[in-house]
Amino acid sequence: MAVVTGAASGIGRALANRFAVEGMKVVLADIEADALDAAVRELRQQERDVIGVLTDVAKADSVENLAREALKAYGKVHILCNNAGVGGGNASPGSIIWEASLNDWLWVTSVNYWGVAHGIRIFVPIMLAQDEEGHVVNTASAAGLTPGMSVYGATKAAVVSMSESLYSDFERRKTKLGVTVLCPSFVSTRIGSAERNRPPELRNEGAPPLAVERAAMQRRRSQMFRIREPAEVAEIVMQAIRDKQLYLTTDTDFDSMIEDRMQAILGRRNPTPFLSDAGLRGGQSAGGQG
Repeated sequence: MAVVTGAASGIGRALANRFAVEGMKVVLADIEADALDAAVRELRQQERDVIGVLTDVAKADSVENLAREALKAYGKVHILCNNAGVGGGNASPGSIIWEASLNDWLWVTSVNYWGVAHGIRIFVPIMLAQDEEGHVVNTASAAGLTPGMSVYGATKAAVVSMSESLYSDFERRKTKLGVTVLCPSFVSTRIGSAERNRPPELRNEGAPPLAVERAAMQRRRSQMFRIREPAEVAEIVMQAIRDKQLYLTTDTDFDSMIEDRMQAILGRRNPTPFLSDAGLRGGQSAGGQG
Protein backbone atom coordinates (compact mmCIF):
# COMPACT_ATOMS: atom_id res chain seq x y z
CA MET A 1 0.00 0.00 0.00
CA ALA A 2 1.25 3.47 -0.88
CA VAL A 3 0.63 6.89 0.68
CA VAL A 4 1.35 9.91 -1.52
CA THR A 5 1.17 13.55 -0.40
CA GLY A 6 0.59 16.31 -2.91
CA ALA A 7 -1.26 13.63 -4.87
CA ALA A 8 -3.95 15.72 -6.56
CA SER A 9 -1.68 17.04 -9.31
CA GLY A 10 1.80 16.98 -10.82
CA ILE A 11 4.35 14.41 -9.73
CA GLY A 12 2.20 13.25 -6.82
CA ARG A 13 -0.75 12.52 -9.06
CA ALA A 14 1.49 10.60 -11.47
CA LEU A 15 3.00 8.57 -8.60
CA ALA A 16 -0.46 7.65 -7.31
CA ASN A 17 -1.50 6.55 -10.79
CA ARG A 18 1.70 4.53 -11.31
CA PHE A 19 1.33 2.70 -8.01
CA ALA A 20 -2.33 1.99 -8.74
CA VAL A 21 -1.44 0.56 -12.14
CA GLU A 22 1.08 -1.65 -10.34
CA GLY A 23 -1.86 -3.08 -8.39
CA MET A 24 -1.22 -1.25 -5.12
CA LYS A 25 -3.82 0.23 -2.84
CA VAL A 26 -3.16 3.98 -2.70
CA VAL A 27 -3.99 6.76 -0.26
CA LEU A 28 -3.94 10.14 -2.00
CA ALA A 29 -3.36 13.12 0.28
CA ASP A 30 -3.64 16.76 -0.72
CA ILE A 31 -4.67 20.16 0.61
CA GLU A 32 -6.94 20.94 -2.37
CA ALA A 33 -10.29 19.26 -1.74
CA ASP A 34 -11.79 19.58 -5.22
CA ALA A 35 -8.67 18.43 -7.04
CA LEU A 36 -8.26 15.54 -4.59
CA ASP A 37 -11.84 14.41 -5.08
CA ALA A 38 -11.40 14.55 -8.85
CA ALA A 39 -8.19 12.49 -8.74
CA VAL A 40 -9.78 9.82 -6.52
CA ARG A 41 -12.89 9.70 -8.69
CA GLU A 42 -10.83 9.25 -11.85
CA LEU A 43 -8.80 6.40 -10.38
CA ARG A 44 -11.89 4.66 -9.04
CA GLN A 45 -13.44 4.88 -12.48
CA GLN A 46 -10.41 2.86 -13.61
CA GLU A 47 -11.30 0.33 -10.87
CA ARG A 48 -8.31 1.25 -8.73
CA ASP A 49 -8.48 0.70 -4.96
CA VAL A 50 -7.82 4.21 -3.63
CA ILE A 51 -9.01 6.68 -1.04
CA GLY A 52 -8.39 10.40 -0.59
CA VAL A 53 -7.55 12.15 2.67
CA LEU A 54 -7.58 15.94 2.87
CA THR A 55 -4.20 16.76 4.40
CA ASP A 56 -2.14 19.83 5.26
CA VAL A 57 1.38 18.44 5.55
CA ALA A 58 2.52 21.58 7.36
CA LYS A 59 0.48 20.48 10.38
CA ALA A 60 1.52 17.48 12.46
CA ASP A 61 -2.03 16.64 13.54
CA SER A 62 -3.15 16.56 9.91
CA VAL A 63 -0.38 14.09 8.98
CA GLU A 64 -1.23 12.03 12.06
CA ASN A 65 -4.82 11.90 10.82
CA LEU A 66 -3.54 10.80 7.40
CA ALA A 67 -1.73 7.89 9.03
CA ARG A 68 -4.82 6.88 11.00
CA GLU A 69 -7.02 6.95 7.89
CA ALA A 70 -4.48 4.99 5.87
CA LEU A 71 -4.24 2.27 8.50
CA LYS A 72 -8.01 2.21 8.97
CA ALA A 73 -8.52 1.67 5.25
CA TYR A 74 -5.70 -0.72 4.43
CA GLY A 75 -4.00 -1.86 7.62
CA LYS A 76 -0.39 -1.29 6.52
CA VAL A 77 1.85 1.21 4.72
CA HIS A 78 4.63 -0.04 2.43
CA ILE A 79 5.48 3.03 0.34
CA LEU A 80 5.47 6.59 1.64
CA CYS A 81 5.96 9.49 -0.78
CA ASN A 82 6.59 12.78 1.00
CA ASN A 83 5.95 14.70 -2.19
CA ALA A 84 3.96 17.84 -1.35
CA GLY A 85 5.93 21.02 -2.02
CA VAL A 86 5.56 24.70 -2.82
CA GLY A 87 7.59 27.52 -4.30
CA GLY A 88 6.51 31.09 -4.64
CA GLY A 89 7.10 34.76 -4.03
CA ASN A 90 10.69 35.66 -3.27
CA ALA A 91 11.32 32.13 -2.04
CA SER A 92 11.68 30.56 -5.50
CA PRO A 93 14.91 29.60 -7.31
CA GLY A 94 16.61 32.66 -8.74
CA SER A 95 15.21 35.03 -6.12
CA ILE A 96 17.34 37.19 -3.84
CA ILE A 97 17.37 35.34 -0.53
CA TRP A 98 17.37 38.36 1.77
CA GLU A 99 14.41 39.84 -0.11
CA ALA A 100 12.23 36.89 0.88
CA SER A 101 9.66 38.00 3.42
CA LEU A 102 9.14 36.35 6.78
CA ASN A 103 5.90 34.98 5.36
CA ASP A 104 7.82 33.46 2.43
CA TRP A 105 10.18 31.70 4.82
CA LEU A 106 7.40 30.48 7.10
CA TRP A 107 5.22 29.18 4.28
CA VAL A 108 7.88 27.41 2.20
CA THR A 109 9.59 25.82 5.19
CA SER A 110 6.26 24.72 6.70
CA VAL A 111 5.47 22.66 3.60
CA ASN A 112 8.81 21.72 2.03
CA TYR A 113 10.70 21.07 5.27
CA TRP A 114 8.12 20.26 7.92
CA GLY A 115 5.91 18.31 5.51
CA VAL A 116 8.72 15.81 4.98
CA ALA A 117 9.75 15.85 8.64
CA HIS A 118 6.19 15.09 9.77
CA GLY A 119 5.95 12.26 7.24
CA ILE A 120 9.18 10.67 8.45
CA ARG A 121 8.39 11.09 12.14
CA ILE A 122 4.86 9.73 11.91
CA PHE A 123 5.02 7.04 9.23
CA VAL A 124 8.48 5.49 9.54
CA PRO A 125 7.84 3.99 13.02
CA ILE A 126 4.64 2.44 11.64
CA MET A 127 6.53 0.96 8.69
CA LEU A 128 9.33 -0.35 10.94
CA ALA A 129 6.83 -2.02 13.27
CA GLN A 130 5.40 -3.95 10.32
CA ASP A 131 8.83 -5.57 9.78
CA GLU A 132 8.14 -5.86 6.05
CA GLU A 133 9.80 -4.54 2.90
CA GLY A 134 9.03 -0.88 2.33
CA HIS A 135 10.32 2.36 0.87
CA VAL A 136 10.25 6.10 1.55
CA VAL A 137 10.43 8.57 -1.34
CA ASN A 138 11.17 12.18 -0.41
CA THR A 139 10.69 14.71 -3.19
CA ALA A 140 13.47 17.30 -3.08
CA SER A 141 14.70 19.00 -6.27
CA ALA A 142 17.84 19.53 -8.28
CA ALA A 143 17.69 22.88 -6.49
CA GLY A 144 18.62 20.99 -3.32
CA LEU A 145 21.90 19.82 -4.86
CA THR A 146 23.08 23.14 -6.25
CA PRO A 147 24.01 26.54 -4.78
CA GLY A 148 22.09 29.77 -5.15
CA MET A 149 18.49 28.53 -5.06
CA SER A 150 17.13 30.87 -2.36
CA VAL A 151 14.67 29.72 0.30
CA TYR A 152 13.28 27.01 -1.97
CA GLY A 153 16.73 25.50 -2.47
CA ALA A 154 17.44 25.68 1.26
CA THR A 155 14.37 23.61 2.05
CA LYS A 156 15.13 21.10 -0.70
CA ALA A 157 18.74 20.77 0.50
CA ALA A 158 17.29 19.94 3.91
CA VAL A 159 15.17 17.21 2.33
CA VAL A 160 18.30 15.74 0.74
CA SER A 161 20.02 15.76 4.14
CA MET A 162 17.03 14.19 5.89
CA SER A 163 16.97 11.44 3.27
CA GLU A 164 20.70 10.77 3.70
CA SER A 165 20.21 10.49 7.47
CA LEU A 166 17.26 8.16 6.94
CA TYR A 167 19.36 5.98 4.63
CA SER A 168 22.19 5.76 7.15
CA ASP A 169 19.80 4.98 10.00
CA PHE A 170 18.04 2.29 8.00
CA GLU A 171 21.39 0.69 7.16
CA ARG A 172 22.74 0.89 10.72
CA ARG A 173 19.56 -0.66 12.13
CA LYS A 174 19.51 -3.24 9.32
CA THR A 175 15.87 -2.51 8.51
CA LYS A 176 13.86 -3.75 5.55
CA LEU A 177 13.18 -0.19 4.43
CA GLY A 178 14.83 1.81 1.65
CA VAL A 179 14.79 5.51 0.82
CA THR A 180 15.01 7.54 -2.37
CA VAL A 181 15.45 11.30 -2.54
CA LEU A 182 13.92 12.49 -5.79
CA CYS A 183 15.74 15.52 -7.23
CA PRO A 184 13.92 16.37 -10.48
CA SER A 185 15.04 19.06 -12.88
CA PHE A 186 12.24 20.63 -14.92
CA VAL A 187 8.84 18.96 -14.75
CA SER A 188 5.49 20.13 -16.07
CA THR A 189 3.71 20.71 -12.76
CA ARG A 190 1.65 23.45 -11.11
CA ILE A 191 4.33 24.41 -8.59
CA GLY A 192 4.63 27.78 -10.34
CA SER A 193 1.09 28.57 -9.21
CA ALA A 194 1.52 27.22 -5.68
CA GLU A 195 0.49 30.63 -4.32
CA ARG A 196 -3.10 29.42 -4.73
CA ASN A 197 -2.62 27.30 -1.61
CA ARG A 198 -0.74 29.82 0.54
CA PRO A 199 -2.60 30.37 3.82
CA PRO A 200 -4.17 33.87 4.05
CA GLU A 201 -2.15 34.72 7.15
CA LEU A 202 1.12 34.00 5.29
CA ARG A 203 0.41 35.92 2.10
CA ASN A 204 2.48 38.91 1.08
CA GLU A 205 0.79 42.23 0.50
CA GLY A 206 0.33 43.19 -3.16
CA ALA A 207 1.31 41.20 -6.23
CA PRO A 208 3.91 38.41 -6.00
CA PRO A 209 7.37 40.01 -6.36
CA LEU A 210 9.44 39.53 -9.47
CA ALA A 211 6.45 38.13 -11.39
CA VAL A 212 7.63 39.51 -14.73
CA GLU A 213 11.20 38.30 -14.25
CA ARG A 214 9.99 34.87 -13.17
CA ALA A 215 7.77 34.53 -16.23
CA ALA A 216 10.72 35.41 -18.45
CA MET A 217 12.87 32.84 -16.66
CA GLN A 218 10.23 30.18 -17.23
CA ARG A 219 10.16 30.95 -20.94
CA ARG A 220 13.94 30.67 -21.07
CA ARG A 221 13.81 27.33 -19.29
CA SER A 222 11.35 25.93 -21.81
CA GLN A 223 13.63 27.02 -24.65
CA MET A 224 16.89 25.74 -23.12
CA PHE A 225 15.95 22.57 -21.31
CA ARG A 226 13.79 19.51 -21.59
CA ILE A 227 10.67 19.66 -19.44
CA ARG A 228 9.53 16.18 -18.44
CA GLU A 229 5.97 15.05 -17.93
CA PRO A 230 5.07 13.83 -14.42
CA ALA A 231 4.31 10.33 -15.74
CA GLU A 232 7.92 10.03 -16.94
CA VAL A 233 9.17 10.94 -13.48
CA ALA A 234 6.82 8.43 -11.85
CA GLU A 235 8.24 5.67 -14.03
CA ILE A 236 11.78 6.63 -13.04
CA VAL A 237 10.76 6.61 -9.37
CA MET A 238 9.19 3.17 -9.69
CA GLN A 239 12.48 1.77 -10.97
CA ALA A 240 14.44 3.55 -8.23
CA ILE A 241 12.25 1.90 -5.60
CA ARG A 242 12.93 -1.50 -7.13
CA ASP A 243 16.67 -0.75 -7.20
CA LYS A 244 16.68 0.81 -3.71
CA GLN A 245 18.44 3.82 -5.21
CA LEU A 246 19.15 6.68 -2.81
CA TYR A 247 19.87 9.66 -5.09
CA LEU A 248 17.56 10.09 -8.05
CA THR A 249 17.95 12.88 -10.59
CA THR A 250 15.80 12.98 -13.70
CA ASP A 251 18.06 14.76 -16.21
CA THR A 252 21.58 16.06 -16.70
CA ASP A 253 20.65 19.78 -16.76
CA PHE A 254 22.17 20.42 -13.34
CA ASP A 255 25.16 18.10 -13.58
CA SER A 256 27.71 20.83 -14.17
CA MET A 257 26.40 22.87 -11.24
CA ILE A 258 26.49 19.83 -8.95
CA GLU A 259 30.01 18.95 -10.07
CA ASP A 260 31.20 22.54 -9.69
CA ARG A 261 29.79 22.65 -6.16
CA MET A 262 31.46 19.37 -5.16
CA GLN A 263 34.79 20.45 -6.64
CA ALA A 264 34.52 23.78 -4.85
CA ILE A 265 33.90 22.06 -1.52
CA LEU A 266 36.82 19.65 -1.94
CA GLY A 267 39.08 22.35 -3.38
CA ARG A 268 38.21 24.88 -0.67
CA ARG A 269 37.15 27.44 -3.26
CA ASN A 270 33.97 29.30 -4.14
CA PRO A 271 31.52 27.79 -6.64
CA THR A 272 30.41 29.52 -9.82
CA PRO A 273 27.58 31.92 -8.91
CA PHE A 274 24.12 30.71 -9.82
CA LEU A 275 22.71 32.29 -13.02
CA SER A 276 26.10 33.73 -13.96
CA ASP A 277 27.08 33.95 -17.62
CA ALA A 278 29.93 31.54 -16.93
CA GLY A 279 27.55 29.10 -15.30
CA LEU A 280 25.11 29.20 -18.19
CA ARG A 281 27.91 28.74 -20.73
CA GLY A 282 29.00 25.70 -18.75
CA GLY A 283 25.63 24.08 -19.28
CA GLN A 284 24.15 25.05 -15.93
CA SER A 285 20.40 25.45 -15.81
CA ALA A 286 18.38 28.45 -14.77
CA GLY A 287 16.56 26.85 -11.89
CA GLY A 288 14.72 23.79 -10.71
CA GLN A 289 11.21 22.66 -10.09
CA GLY A 290 10.59 19.62 -8.00
